Amino acid sequence: MAVDVPARETAFPAELRGISLTFSATWGLFSPKGIDAGTHLLIEHIDIQEGDTCLDLGCGYGAIGVTLAKCVQTSTVYMVDKDFVAVEYARKNVAQNRLQNCHVHLSNGFSHLPNIQFDLIVSNLPANVGKELLQIFLSDAKHYLKPNGRLYVVTISGLREFIKRNFRTIFGNYRKVKQRNTHTVAMATRA
Repeated sequence: MAVDVPARETAFPAELRGISLTFSATWGLFSPKGIDAGTHLLIEHIDIQEGDTCLDLGCGYGAIGVTLAKCVQTSTVYMVDKDFVAVEYARKNVAQNRLQNCHVHLSNGFSHLPNIQFDLIVSNLPANVGKELLQIFLSDAKHYLKPNGRLYVVTISGLREFIKRNFRTIFGNYRKVKQRNTHTVAMATRA
């Protein structure tokens, strides 16, 4: 009896911020069949400005970075992930959505980024990496933000209080942007 094996690669359309995009992914990457609820919530509530230099931290196959780059084409978007397969698919998605304002790098957090500062850093923070690594990411984000730069994160709601405490400790401020049953989008600004 033959077993139906799923295709190795997935492809799907997505409507994000009123823009039609197409994405390719593969099994083993986060949410390979479509944009997950947390990422979608984050994308819809980011304040991106003309000319912003942006970072999609832990980009996966690039849903956030591609959307930001398409939404404000005067922006420059950097996308980083520690997974070489994710980076490969992020590059593919940049190309298939015909974007010229994206740079995709293999990097464990901020470790292999060019020496630049960002107006905007965004991330769908993974819940399963441990609070120590999340604290490192948040502290590093402050270092890489320009004055008045903004950090937007989405987390599962169980991490809401942790993010609130750490934003206030590291940045001195915290704003809950949007909350749903399962996810919370939060923002901090570098003074």
